[in-house]
Amino acid sequence: MERALSKCKVLVTPTTYGKGDRQLRSELEAAVGEVIYNTAGRSLTSNELRELLPGCDGYIAGLDRIDALALEAADRLRVVARYGVGVDNVDLAAACRKGVVVTNTPNANSSSVAELTIGFILCLARNIPGLSQSVKAGQWNRARGQALEAKTVGLMGFGNVGKEVARRLSGWSMRLIAHDPVPDCEAAARLGVGLVSQLELLTESDFLCLHLPLNASTRRIVNAEFLAMMKKGSFLINAARGDLIEESALQAALESGQLQGAALDAFAHEPPSAENPLLKIESLIATPHCGGHTDLAMDAMGWGALRDCLAVLRGEAPLHPITREQADVA
Repeated sequence: MERALSKCKVLVTPTTYGKGDRQLRSELEAAVGEVIYNTAGRSLTSNELRELLPGCDGYIAGLDRIDALALEAADRLRVVARYGVGVDNVDLAAACRKGVVVTNTPNANSSSVAELTIGFILCLARNIPGLSQSVKAGQWNRARGQALEAKTVGLMGFGNVGKEVARRLSGWSMRLIAHDPVPDCEAAARLGVGLVSQLELLTESDFLCLHLPLNASTRRIVNAEFLAMMKKGSFLINAARGDLIEESALQAALESGQLQGAALDAFAHEPPSAENPLLKIESLIATPHCGGHTDLAMDAMGWGALRDCLAVLRGEAPLHPITREQADVA
């Protein structure tokens, strides 16, 4: 028997949920019986979720660790509505066993992640963060940067974000190439993107941008062998998932000069330890996994997650359900 929506309890963990549009919170609170918000100010661990999930019917989820142990404690849970795209932090098999529907918000933050990626390209090419720091320190080091004209941008992954990057760079007099296991030939032709092999992508890109999901085939795909094949003196950009990169290998590539610089919006462990050796490398730019944290993206993710969470609790079909098979190839 379906539980009346007004009797349902919903856990909300994204710390930015409703920050821009307060109606997100008021609409959720008016629809259900009780809403619990994350007060930790960060993503939650499996053990923390085990304390919060009992009694919850719905869960609007951030980047929390939603593993089998956390889901084991969810005695009434019917839906995990991801506030974002990636579902690598959700044990989909465990959710399926418990009959929990998992949804996400595809394309809600693609433009914002693409914009951060382009910001990284500019910052790396002209060392904007380093020059700003030097001027503030009383220096006037007019260091030479790199022009973007005629440079090659490689997109490793040509899904929603990769396409948004290409669309924005199409008028920049840059060469755009991409590699994707399931290439969208029509979009590539429309956007002026050359589809190439992975080897061509690595050896020809001046700026290599990672736009991959995290799954068994992509985890730590950027290893020592991968980095050795990249064009010497090129730049690596990751605004996707931290576990795509073997961080010790990236450190070695930056210190040896194989790579001229890198920009990371995601790390294997978040937040990274202050002792993480990557953070001590001057040629690395680091941001706190904020690619999707813009006004438009957060509102779109919020409304998408709210809509699908309430739909499942009403007994209706959500717009964006995720299956285990979809996650493996997303």
